[in-house]
Amino acid sequence: MLNLSTILEDSARRYPGKPAFTFRDNCLTYAEINGVANMVANGLVEIGIQPGDKVALSCLNLPQFPIIYFGILKAGAVVVPLSVLLKKDEIEYHLQDSDAKAYFCYTGTPEIAIGEMGYAAFLAVETCTNFFLIMSDAAMPASIGGAATLGSLIAGQPTEFDIYQGKAEDTCVIIYTSGTTGRPKGAELTHTNLLLNAIFFCDLMATTQTDVTLIVLPLFHIFGMTALMNAGIYKGCSNILLPRFDAEAAFDLMQKHKVTIFAGVPTMYWGLLNYKNPKFDYTKIAANLKSCISGGASLPVQVIEDFEARFNVPIFEGYGMSEGSPAVTFNQPAIGRKPGSVGTPVWGVDVKLVDQEGNEVPVGEKGELLYRGHNVMKGYYKKPAETEKALQNGWLHSGDIAIKDEDGFYFIVDRTKDMINRGGYKVYPREIEEVIIKHQAVSLVAVVGIPHHELGEEVKAFVVLKEGENISEIDLITWTKDKVAAYKYPRYIEFLAALPMSATGKILKKELRK
Repeated sequence: MLNLSTILEDSARRYPGKPAFTFRDNCLTYAEINGVANMVANGLVEIGIQPGDKVALSCLNLPQFPIIYFGILKAGAVVVPLSVLLKKDEIEYHLQDSDAKAYFCYTGTPEIAIGEMGYAAFLAVETCTNFFLIMSDAAMPASIGGAATLGSLIAGQPTEFDIYQGKAEDTCVIIYTSGTTGRPKGAELTHTNLLLNAIFFCDLMATTQTDVTLIVLPLFHIFGMTALMNAGIYKGCSNILLPRFDAEAAFDLMQKHKVTIFAGVPTMYWGLLNYKNPKFDYTKIAANLKSCISGGASLPVQVIEDFEARFNVPIFEGYGMSEGSPAVTFNQPAIGRKPGSVGTPVWGVDVKLVDQEGNEVPVGEKGELLYRGHNVMKGYYKKPAETEKALQNGWLHSGDIAIKDEDGFYFIVDRTKDMINRGGYKVYPREIEEVIIKHQAVSLVAVVGIPHHELGEEVKAFVVLKEGENISEIDLITWTKDKVAAYKYPRYIEFLAALPMSATGKILKKELRK
């Protein structure tokens, strides 16, 4: 018997008066978060939500996210977190595909009208019978006519609830993949998947109840949800919420709350590294930081070295995916780390690299990364063919190409789908990106393949220059050409003010290919 919401119940018993989640000037204790989550659970049971029912959630990094998330789990239902950047038709697809019976949706901001799009999508899906608008204050009336609110659901509900105790292998959360190769698929993650992954992150960062985490990774994404929210609650940390990454806002919260733990994607580290303002005491901020981890995409070695030189804290980089709950491999203090590597397998997980025939490749050779263990999803919801393709004999086929060195450390070369086939020669974008970013004028770079009438694909780089720096396209091409094989260097370079990014901070290469 296991319900992930036990981690919140336990911390509420141990640290009832301790700050659990802080957003701006609003601080809620563990007892308060747990009490309102119980009210949500009671409300859901009252409207007929049964164990195993799916309940969707679109919300920024606000205290309402963990409250609703754990309220859903307490009732025995399954959380379906959705990106706040989805449009009406996309939300409609997710509600239909997941068989969501209810949908909680944040009212939105002037920049993100998620509430209006969410309500319109809900009205188009007959099988989703309940919609609750999340207002900034529970007492506020709905900002959309005809919509019920979270406040109306929990009004008068008890703050006590006897949580549903299901099986450890019951589906806990359905996380939708990015859909870069077709429509998004819902990965079914169990209570065991998510609990053991959260415990791993606590061990990785040596987390204790005295730590203060800054949560700027979106909570609707598996990385922020597991490594920060669930891990932080499990250990009873104080968690500071930031809905959208901004270097100035991040440093302000780090300094104000004496943040000790930060987790981010590479573009966030790049943003922090390149922001300098004399109003912040970076020496004190650095002195408070004890743990930094990175995931979601490959972190350029140059960024690692520059960040660690400035803030005197190591960044432990790892590799994961939604289907892996998410951690698969990580650089770990007890084992050691290698900059540029994604480390070694996490506890309880086996990893191997295979060729196209499924044979394990020798040390130093490229192969597709496969893994098995407690982190592997049950499958893709209602998609047996896709599940069978991804999960073979217990091994999950990641679609990522990697190399293992003689010490057992893994290095991600690239995703199979990102590999460029230039006239029959394989070009791995990350390899070229690592070279170009070493140029003193380059701040950020993304390499993609573009159509070519003779070669099939040609190599193109999109580059963001450092402030005050300048270099011509031909000069940067020539500089790169001297450092890589003739078939690898980019024939085209386009300079941009910024690269397109997803809600989770990943560079959107599919946008660059258009």
